[in-house]
Amino acid sequence: MNEPALVLDVLKVFGLASFSFFVAFFLTPILTHYLYKYKLWPKRIERESLGGGPATVIAGLAKERTHIDTPRMGGILIWGTVFIITALFWFLGKFFDGPLFTKLNYLSRGQTWLPFFAMMSASLIGLADDWLQIKGRGGYVGGGLLLTIRITLVALLGLAGALWFYGPLEHSGVVIPFYGELELGIFFIPFFILTMLALFSTGVVDGLDGLAGGVIGPVIAAYGGIAFFQHQLDLAAFLGVIGGALLAFLWYNIPPARFYMGESGILGLTSMLTVVAFLTDGVAVLPIIAFPLAIETLSVIIQIGSKRLRGKKVFLAAPLHHHFEAKGWPHYKVTMRFWVVSLVMALVGMVVHVIGR
Repeated sequence: MNEPALVLDVLKVFGLASFSFFVAFFLTPILTHYLYKYKLWPKRIERESLGGGPATVIAGLAKERTHIDTPRMGGILIWGTVFIITALFWFLGKFFDGPLFTKLNYLSRGQTWLPFFAMMSASLIGLADDWLQIKGRGGYVGGGLLLTIRITLVALLGLAGALWFYGPLEHSGVVIPFYGELELGIFFIPFFILTMLALFSTGVVDGLDGLAGGVIGPVIAAYGGIAFFQHQLDLAAFLGVIGGALLAFLWYNIPPARFYMGESGILGLTSMLTVVAFLTDGVAVLPIIAFPLAIETLSVIIQIGSKRLRGKKVFLAAPLHHHFEAKGWPHYKVTMRFWVVSLVMALVGMVVHVIGR
């Protein structure tokens, strides 16, 4: 690769990521102004344990560190910034001459249409859920979409993605590091849907100030690195834009949080990550790269199973970050240690994927 081309590639990925950070950073005061002006936070916070009944441990922890008047819907900042920048550079690339504008337009059929669509669609589902919670409407006592409705909508979104992969993209297998491709045939479709639902369940990580953003950031960076290594530069740039917006969100979300991500953020990010994992043939290393997300979900499954089968809890509270809180760890220590684990495991997973091919 010649030097000018390499410079343009670096500018496309890292330049757009930096630009995204500054756009999101300066948009945040505008967003938070309206979130606070219209008091867009749940008026009632209902806590229910995983096995039913009041969640006394979690409720006690929440009283120590949360404020009811902190807005939700902070995820709008992330996907809103991504939408603005994607539309801007698509417009410049299509209607203005010049290699720079053409290069910076990363919206392409083969690499970014599907993750962009998945992110925007899932974010709108999450936005509806957040809005119902804020208004106290919906299937739950405290408001919000019923879990069965959310699962159904995510499954339908996963079905659409699976059919796109299986049909136009002719994708029907999973690459296993150090082994090769495992052909699934028609079973690729349910596997894709189950993967999206599994990542959807990792939304339980959004429970402490700065936790979700700091954990998901390295996951996005790892897949961005994999995409860059595979010369999927449009996809790497797209992930860079998301990462930049996420860093700006994290700036305002560290304790004390200015706003919370909510379903309007976490649902779009996890759905997008599902698509990206398959586009990069990196779904097999997803449990490694997204290890904190996987272990959080696993802790919930173990807790529910143990309470129903044994009548006892394995953890003091679930998801796992609440267990460490209940053991006496300050919430900021839990958050920062999860950040460290996420960064290390994202690097490990990226290395395994690259050398395993």
